[in-house]
Amino acid sequence: MDGPPAMLAAIATATAGATCAATGLAVWWLRRRQILDHPNARSSHHRPTPRGGGLGVFAVVVPAWCLVVGADPVIAAAAALAALSWWDDLRGLTPLPRFAAQIAAVALGISALPADALVFQGLVPFWLDRAAAGFAWLWFVNLTNFMDGIDGITGAETLAITLGLIAVAVAGAALPDHVVGGAAVLAGAAAGFLVWNWHPARVFLGDVGSVPLGYLLGFLLLSTAAAGAWAAAVILPAYYLADATLTLLRRLVRGARVWQAHREHFYQRAVQHGRSHAAVVLAVTTLNLVLIALALGAVVAPWAAIAAAAVAVVGLLALLTRPPGRRADRQRRPEPGIPLTPFLDFGGRHSAEAPENERNGGWTDRWDIGQQ
Repeated sequence: MDGPPAMLAAIATATAGATCAATGLAVWWLRRRQILDHPNARSSHHRPTPRGGGLGVFAVVVPAWCLVVGADPVIAAAAALAALSWWDDLRGLTPLPRFAAQIAAVALGISALPADALVFQGLVPFWLDRAAAGFAWLWFVNLTNFMDGIDGITGAETLAITLGLIAVAVAGAALPDHVVGGAAVLAGAAAGFLVWNWHPARVFLGDVGSVPLGYLLGFLLLSTAAAGAWAAAVILPAYYLADATLTLLRRLVRGARVWQAHREHFYQRAVQHGRSHAAVVLAVTTLNLVLIALALGAVVAPWAAIAAAAVAVVGLLALLTRPPGRRADRQRRPEPGIPLTPFLDFGGRHSAEAPENERNGGWTDRWDIGQQ
């Protein structure tokens, strides 16, 4: 999008206002239908909280994307993933149909990339470029879902990535129109949702929001890399990539059943140590501001920026795993429980062996769905 920053700000502001209003309506409807997460002894919330805020988010994102970017196959696939994920939220699906739908959506998105848009900059054959990009995209869809485990983290991460993409474009990178326009839409949607999801959250996003959101973010990042700003595409989501990937590898090395729910992400361990949801998200946001600055610097020194980003991310991961000081321990008690994150259960459902009510502040595998 070649418009001035003021136009992008207007798009984001309008989307934020509409998303905030739509999420409020979703909260009202979810409460009326009693689609709630009920707390238990291991939950991180203390009262029944609606889950399914992604309904309000994507009620705005889909038409806004069509208006700003266009009615392309990518937004159609995202809408389909949202519909399937909502059914999964309500009734539950086996991993196979969820994973198959994600593969189909990624394949459709990969086919929509221009033939000359090489994600890996021509370093590998075309078929390998597309296969590796598809695998990375599929992983990003799932890790976004996995990382949606405490209040505010997904909204804050989405806002940081999309604002970073806009900043890189404004600074002079030749990003495609659909990247900049789509980033403005998602930035506004994330800001509008955060009004309701900041700790203590009044609504949880649900798979209906996190799965298609990860899909659209993955598309924007791959498109950014294919446009030549590959370093920025790696740097901006570096925290999510590192936390999710290192946790998976650590569990694999240990021989853990990686498809089962767990509580081992770095941000989860920080909450277990007694830090509040808000404090953890603010720490991640501080890192993301550094990553945005490094993404801007990557235009002239990509490898140096990536190295600096790696150091910054490792520093935060080390901080999150360190218990707070004695003074903090005296001042507050640890959070009551920590949400589990489903790993490699493509689509984010718990395994049958996992306790209920322990993801994203404590959601149950069964919905308490009341009747009007």
